[in-house]
Amino acid sequence: MPYISTKTNIELAKDKRDALAAKYGEIISIVPGKTERWLMLSFDGGAEMYFGGRGDEPMAYIELSLFGGTSDAVYDKLTAAVCDAVSEETGIAPSNIYIKYEEAEHWGWNGSNF
Repeated sequence: MPYISTKTNIELAKDKRDALAAKYGEIISIVPGKTERWLMLSFDGGAEMYFGGRGDEPMAYIELSLFGGTSDAVYDKLTAAVCDAVSEETGIAPSNIYIKYEEAEHWGWNGSNF
């Protein structure tokens, strides 16, 4: 039950959202037991964002939520893969990308909880 939310201060055209969705679908398999089948995504382009007191450079904030959790080594691989994907598709420098990980103990779907 992974969820990835991508917020950026640049506009994300549909082709870029689609490309990121495909890459995220591959990347999530880095986490043992997670697949694209259960991956939900959201994209928020054109957001007002500032980093280091400046709002004039492209940047992104990504939240990746998992039911359960994973190891530090897997989180390291996820960070590298997500930064690469976002940078390739948007031109945003990895140094302007933050990723927040959330591990959920409870996750609801289809009227019940896992």
